[in-house]
Amino acid sequence: MTDILQLLIYGLVLGSVLTMGAIGVSMIFGILRFAHFAHGDFMTLGAYLGLSFISAFGLSSWWALPAAMVGMAVIAVFIDQVLYRRIRRTQPVILLIASFGMALILRSLVQLIWGSDNQTYTSGIQFPWRLDWLGGMRLKPDHLWIMLISLGLVAGVHLFLTRTRLGKAMRAMSDNMDLALVSGIPAERVIMVTWVIGGALAGAAGVFLGIDTRLHPVMGWTALLPVFAAAILGGIGRPYGAIAGGMIIGVSMEMSTLLIPAAYKPAVAFAIMVGMLILRPQGIFKGTV
Repeated sequence: MTDILQLLIYGLVLGSVLTMGAIGVSMIFGILRFAHFAHGDFMTLGAYLGLSFISAFGLSSWWALPAAMVGMAVIAVFIDQVLYRRIRRTQPVILLIASFGMALILRSLVQLIWGSDNQTYTSGIQFPWRLDWLGGMRLKPDHLWIMLISLGLVAGVHLFLTRTRLGKAMRAMSDNMDLALVSGIPAERVIMVTWVIGGALAGAAGVFLGIDTRLHPVMGWTALLPVFAAAILGGIGRPYGAIAGGMIIGVSMEMSTLLIPAAYKPAVAFAIMVGMLILRPQGIFKGTV
């Protein structure tokens, strides 16, 4: 029982990381109607931006979070304005290929600037709390903070989508693009805000992943499959579905280690994604697939 609870905690931490990435993927698909293959490398770049910030100013590792979120929000808008905006009216497959090329560019830049070696935000061992009232289960303080901050960011996205005019406009564009444009919704402003939110959450996901494990140039690329699996499971184009999908994928991947070696965890995400595409392509929350 203790092992199951321990894996559940690890699953919720991984689910928190995947949720941050999956929300951005779903929002970009919902507004722009293309799969953004560079989103994993957005996570990687955000993690390294946070590393540079705390190294330059000698701050604690958690200061990497706001630095990565702000930095990736700016970079995401810049990439959209320089590249994606020019080909936005072409076929979605062109945007998809462009995003794949952007992923290669960002990964190469990370390797050129920061190198290919593994890096960490802090050195040393973090001793976990022992929860005797839960059978001796162990919980790292960083894991608790990752889950709590993720919960706060999800709540912030919810409030933005439901309480602000831009958030409501974003939901309208996701539901029916043509009708939203006829209604006078400022499309370019909505698209810019979508990239701001998607980039910021990708940066947060990268920092969370770096704090939980370590930083390396392909960290976001390896997380891209579970992120897309979470988005598809919840219903691509549906941010709320991405939240549910991220948690389900994260817990499933960690729980699978009770039966299979840990090296096969990505295969679990792939199997869930394929099964969902076969049985219910629209996802749990009926996305726009």
